Amino acid sequence: MAQVEATTERIVAADAETVFDAVADYENTRAKLLTEHFSEYEVREGGDGEGTLVHWKLQATSKRVRDCLLEVSEPRDGELVEKDRNSSMVTTWTVTPAGEGKCRVVVTTVWNGAGGIGGFFEKTFAPKGLGRIYDAVLAKLAANVEK
Repeated sequence: MAQVEATTERIVAADAETVFDAVADYENTRAKLLTEHFSEYEVREGGDGEGTLVHWKLQATSKRVRDCLLEVSEPRDGELVEKDRNSSMVTTWTVTPAGEGKCRVVVTTVWNGAGGIGGFFEKTFAPKGLGRIYDAVLAKLAANVEK
């Protein structure tokens, strides 16, 4: 099994603290940022950053749906980590200042991919697909905080 990684980033015209607070707000803001690829969104514990337990289904392709139950931690300032209890998938959100009134948001998802020919196709195509999904989420995040 090879590790698969998908990364996307965006410069957002808002300060890093405001953007991080929006990303970490699972109770109110996060659901508004998700695209049609996410369904059955439910906060099960917490709701604001560290200690949150959140559920959703992620439909990456017409045939591929992941049932995700994510534990949220904040290992460092400006970093939010979502670890899936149902798989090896880990998504890390990093928000850092990028000049006056701007910040850089980087979303990186890693997981243990399949072996064999299926793993080859997963490693080749999954990062692009997941990157497109999170690019759309980041666009919604920017629209939400740049008002």
